[in-house]
Amino acid sequence: MTILERRDTNAVAHLTMNAPERLNALSDEMLAALQSALAEIAQDNTVRAVVLSGTGKAFCAGHDLKQMTAGRQNEDEGKAYFKDLFTRCATMMQSIQKLPQPVIAQVHGIATAAGCQLVATCDMAVAAEGTRFGVNGVNIGLFCSTPMVALSRNIGRKHAMEMLTTGQFITAERAEALGLINRVVPEADLATTTTALAETVASKLGLAVKIGKEAFYEQLQKPLAEAYDYTGDVMVENMLWRETEAGIAAFLNKETPTWDQ
Repeated sequence: MTILERRDTNAVAHLTMNAPERLNALSDEMLAALQSALAEIAQDNTVRAVVLSGTGKAFCAGHDLKQMTAGRQNEDEGKAYFKDLFTRCATMMQSIQKLPQPVIAQVHGIATAAGCQLVATCDMAVAAEGTRFGVNGVNIGLFCSTPMVALSRNIGRKHAMEMLTTGQFITAERAEALGLINRVVPEADLATTTTALAETVASKLGLAVKIGKEAFYEQLQKPLAEAYDYTGDVMVENMLWRETEAGIAAFLNKETPTWDQ
């Protein structure tokens, strides 16, 4: 069985976490598979959008607690393993946002702890009705500090703190209202809705989306004036592309632009 499956259609790479018996937990193997797939997609100019989903009952239940606690004979050994684990996880999460192509989470069942972090890290997310989201490590005495990084950059501080300190789940509808996900759809429509969104993104000029995604995350870290200076330079570069010139000409002529990139 392949722990992470990839299927490409219409310039969209579909990545499916395939460890349903472990609720698609972010085990060492899953983290490695995701990291490898993201590295491949980053170099694949035929891919313009990515959909990330999971098989079985859940999107992702977070880290694999059984694997995390197995075989740690002493404190030093455990400290080294946990530090390496959270570093690898953080690297993978950051790779999603550094990826040239937008990544859309297709979420069902539950997305908890690092699984909720994964949803928050993706550029967009669509969830099925009935999906639950939580950063509930506090319920077992483990505060979700690394998931907190992505969560607190998606929703308001007080809402994030409530989720983190109570360990309570929120519904898909509440997640949409808070800005954690883009939309909620019936479970029967989840795959088609997410794919339609991805294919809409993939229909745009890939170079423009790439430069725009990079600028989106970069400007968020800057003071207002610096953000405008930076994004102004990005738009100058974008305006000078022949592909953009062709797109503007098509619009003015009431035509639909077509691009090779």
